[in-house]
Amino acid sequence: MTVLLILLGVALLGAIATTAVVLRRRSADRPSLERPSSPQVTEAPPADSPPTELTDAPAPPAVGAPPAPTTTTAPAVEVAEVAPQVVDEELPVAQKADVRTSLGRSRGLFAALRQRRGRKVDEETWEDLEATLLRADVGVSTTEAIMGGLKAKLAAGEIDTTDDMLSALREDLVARLSSVPGVGQDVLATSPDPEKISVWLVVGVNGVGKTTTIGKLAHREGQRHRLLLAAGDTFRAAAGEQLSQWADRSAAELVRGEAGGDPSAIVFDAVQRAKARGNDVVLADTAGRLHSKVNLIEELKKIRRVADKDPGVVTEVLLVIDATTGQNALAQAKEFTSAVEVTGIVLTKLDGSARGGVVVAIQHELALPVRFIGIGEGIEDLVAFEPVAFVDALLSE
Repeated sequence: MTVLLILLGVALLGAIATTAVVLRRRSADRPSLERPSSPQVTEAPPADSPPTELTDAPAPPAVGAPPAPTTTTAPAVEVAEVAPQVVDEELPVAQKADVRTSLGRSRGLFAALRQRRGRKVDEETWEDLEATLLRADVGVSTTEAIMGGLKAKLAAGEIDTTDDMLSALREDLVARLSSVPGVGQDVLATSPDPEKISVWLVVGVNGVGKTTTIGKLAHREGQRHRLLLAAGDTFRAAAGEQLSQWADRSAAELVRGEAGGDPSAIVFDAVQRAKARGNDVVLADTAGRLHSKVNLIEELKKIRRVADKDPGVVTEVLLVIDATTGQNALAQAKEFTSAVEVTGIVLTKLDGSARGGVVVAIQHELALPVRFIGIGEGIEDLVAFEPVAFVDALLSE
């Protein structure tokens, strides 16, 4: 009996021991739910590394607690002002303007006649020619004179086809444009007396490109003369500043006065300063109010008288005309010629919507030579007028 009790006790102790071992093994395999008491220590960055900003990490949620809502906060972004991107590319080189390109609109007026090449000249051909000349701003009286000469050649048997007519028209226009003395002369006159200061007056109404023409002339003539520019258009607010910019571009000296001042006084002062500084030419801008106003004409006459006072002498008076104004340009030429004895015409804006026939009208009716023509906006796009090149550009394909 005693032995039996001892065996039962030993078996019970063995079962208890086995149960304890199993429990210890299960406890070891279960993950720990306790938070570590201290953060993990990592290796410090090198001493020369840039400092790193540290932030506290959020603590893990308690066991069994519902997950906290997650709020995502976008980091603050500093918006820098971005400069416009500059693309390094070669800019196209501007092509120099030419007479043919500038007369593209006028040349288009003669397209219908060119399409009749090879046909016999009939009444319809004459009507087309007359209408074309009028649309090209040749003017009524000049058109009648041209038509009369061509019909006389038809009667003489010199014209049979449209080709003959166009050839005869070319000869007529070249002859008319070349008949006026001084046409296309690009050397501006100066006084033969070395003690005199030559004065070139540039006249014209506002808006025709007068100040721009002076700047281009200064660029052309600056290689031949020591120029002094005179800002004589004191009535237009921006004229003095505009001429100052052209003076800088052409490396010329400039004399200017107060806005609204006496233009004659500025021209007189420019002549005196030119004499003192050794300049040989004064290139003077003038007032440009409407040609129909008596005050402007009288002002121009006064400027002419003052500029002619010793040591100055007026050797050129260039009238600037906007080719786009058509027959109104002819009226301007008549008014200015009676006031200041114009020596030559500068025809501007032939590169725009101009119809170049006004050149023929001016030289036919007023016998004034066209000296220069403006065929573009560049500083070198003021060229001497050449009758043959002009007519060929007008009538060619």
